[in-house]
Amino acid sequence: QVQLIESGGGLVQAGGSLRLSCAASARTFSSYVMGWFRQAPGKEREFVAAITWSGRSSYYADSVKGRFTISRDNPKITVYLQMNSLKPEDTAVYYCAADSYVSNWHAADEYDYWGQGTQVTVSS
Repeated sequence: QVQLIESGGGLVQAGGSLRLSCAASARTFSSYVMGWFRQAPGKEREFVAAITWSGRSSYYADSVKGRFTISRDNPKITVYLQMNSLKPEDTAVYYCAADSYVSNWHAADEYDYWGQGTQVTVSS
């Protein structure tokens, strides 16, 4: 079992920045693919970013490419999502996800483990 705990959400003005953190419980964290998803009210959960176990490769949704950066610190068993140039449409609950193997980075059902989510609100 892997427990994931997100933090770092909050209220920010458009154009501002936030850094989300996701702390994991598993000693085998370094072997897991990690992803970030988000869900806005009335919308389906959508892929934001993912990173391989080594951190050498990362993937982004087109809507956040160039503004968000995913990274991981394996010794600290933590994954981060740096969000810059935030827009009101980035407002959502952001979820951290993990799995030992993912073939489709964008598919939420590929990830077995999920955090409880952290709210990000961007005001215009």
